[in-house]
Amino acid sequence: MNFSLIIKHAHSGVAYLAIIFLLIAIVNAFAGLGAKKEFKDKDKKLGLFALIFCHIQFLLGIILYVIYFNSVISPISAEGGMGAVMKDSAIRLFAVEHPLINLIAIVLITIGWSKHKRTELGNTKFKNFAIFYTLGLVLILSRIPWSQWL
Repeated sequence: MNFSLIIKHAHSGVAYLAIIFLLIAIVNAFAGLGAKKEFKDKDKKLGLFALIFCHIQFLLGIILYVIYFNSVISPISAEGGMGAVMKDSAIRLFAVEHPLINLIAIVLITIGWSKHKRTELGNTKFKNFAIFYTLGLVLILSRIPWSQWL
């Protein structure tokens, strides 16, 4: 098994963990908001696990993007320019849309984590996770290459 295949499988596998932990953290945040619960260490850990798996996923994606860019995108853009890449919806998804939207998602999730750390109120901590983690998850789900992933 070559390196790029290992990274591709890792990227696909960690995606499940990232999405599962994001979902758990989001459900927990909305439950905490609705019940006006006190923000506890367990809540922080759920948010942290989601953050960690999302960052690992993103790092694996960067490695995979470099491999993919050199083997697929670069030859196409050398022949027909970036316009050729943008005309092909499948290549555009992997070359532009998937990485860009997921970068924005990771930034939003990281902002949610950072904002939760700066406040003392448990309700506001839950609110930060609920808003930013949900926005991040929606963006991630919008640009998953479903045909290749499932």
